[in-house]
Amino acid sequence: MAIHEFTIIASGLDPQAADFEQRFYDGGCDDATVSFQKGHIIVDFARDAATLEEAIASAVRDVAATGASVDRVEPDPLVSLADIAERTGLSRAAMTQYAKGQRGKGFPPPIARVTSDSPLWDWATVARWLVSRKKVDAGKAHEASVIKAANQDIDRGRVPTAGGLRERVKQPETA
Repeated sequence: MAIHEFTIIASGLDPQAADFEQRFYDGGCDDATVSFQKGHIIVDFARDAATLEEAIASAVRDVAATGASVDRVEPDPLVSLADIAERTGLSRAAMTQYAKGQRGKGFPPPIARVTSDSPLWDWATVARWLVSRKKVDAGKAHEASVIKAANQDIDRGRVPTAGGLRERVKQPETA
């Protein structure tokens, strides 16, 4: 077993209710810290499970058992170049050079632009690209892909299952 750390963002419960925190404890979230920020319930997990897929699937079930609506799993799947640098330990300058094609070709294109100066990338895609160039270990790409698949299930109104996540997420190759 290993400890897997991630966050579930939820909504739909009154944080002022007397039983707010107790609901999470009773629902199986005794390995999480629960807070309420900017209108969202933040459930930070340190879940002991054999795989990340099992940890996320069981945590989503447990949060839903409290009566809360699960909105998404984080860390956030959309990242800036600064976020990528922070997650990988690479410099911001190196990430800018990768994005501009100055340090190799084929860096994934951004998938969203907050402004023309603030593009955002899909973390799972970037992590796989970095693994293929041996810049980060395959575990980072795997984690990003599992979280992306879990969020796709949640967006479609489905509860992620460990088996379903495993089927859809392949271990990245280290080329």
